Amino acid sequence: MTGHETRSRPSSRLPLIALAVAGVLALGSLLLPDGGTPAAFPAAATQAPVAAPTPPACSEVRESLRPTGPLPAPGAMPPGSTMAAIAARGRLIAGVDQGKYRVGYRNPITGQIEGSDIDIVHRIAAAILGDQNAVQFVVLDIADRASAVRDGRVDMVVNSFTVTCDRQKSVEFSSAYMTVSQRMLVPVDSGVHEVEDLAGQRVCTSEGSTTEDVLRALPLGLQVSTRAGIPDCVLDLQHGRVEAVSSDDVILAGLAAQDPQTEIVGRALDNSRYAVGMQLGQPDLVRFVNGVLEQARADGSLAASNQKWFTGHLDTVPPVAPAVYRD
Repeated sequence: MTGHETRSRPSSRLPLIALAVAGVLALGSLLLPDGGTPAAFPAAATQAPVAAPTPPACSEVRESLRPTGPLPAPGAMPPGSTMAAIAARGRLIAGVDQGKYRVGYRNPITGQIEGSDIDIVHRIAAAILGDQNAVQFVVLDIADRASAVRDGRVDMVVNSFTVTCDRQKSVEFSSAYMTVSQRMLVPVDSGVHEVEDLAGQRVCTSEGSTTEDVLRALPLGLQVSTRAGIPDCVLDLQHGRVEAVSSDDVILAGLAAQDPQTEIVGRALDNSRYAVGMQLGQPDLVRFVNGVLEQARADGSLAASNQKWFTGHLDTVPPVAPAVYRD
């Protein structure tokens, strides 16, 4: 069984340097292995709606929920659990990206979505269904990640999703699986070495990202513009509409690898943790995913994935984030 995919809305176009995208799928459509489409789009939320708990006041980031014992065998999920509903459907529905080279991108040769985030999706699918390819990928823009989880369009989001206090009002996060740093992408020989060199100039980042907040808070008079996706920011950079692009280092590494006329510069402007985003009111799924991540830390597969995708593209391969729980 191969991975399926859908679109939440028309995706941002990829930059000239980006990998080719094989077709645009209509809203809510489902691509089957034989090229056909079913009569109806399968809903992500197959259980009766669960009233979400009232989120606490947003004063600090809450850590995730501890796994509860050994993971059940694939295909033998506890009756009535969120995982059992996913298994009964026959596929995991995951919100991802297809335009972040090495993080979540479409391989132009195979047509499949690949990357460090996608490795995690496959691992979770294998743990629930016994088949790492039993996945329906829903391509999301950055700004749509939280709403896709909240509205039940996806079971989870694995899309460079940074844990923040504000996002925890509507999303429950797994333990973090990667630590990243916000830096800048500029043309080679631009003379820009640190963000202070861009005072008063134009910088682009993705709409709805934590990087936008960081840039706007700097006392440098930056002219911050936002796009639906970082690839659109790179188009602006290529056409001279902005002087720099700012995002997480793992995302910028993929872009720099595609365009040798750009380079990553500057100190870390912020440090963030990526985690899997899920619905509030589904603690069983959160604990299960954390169990999957615990196994991946223990057997070295998380570290191996980071090595595979980022060795030679960053000064330091992103470290695997340690598990921290609130209970």
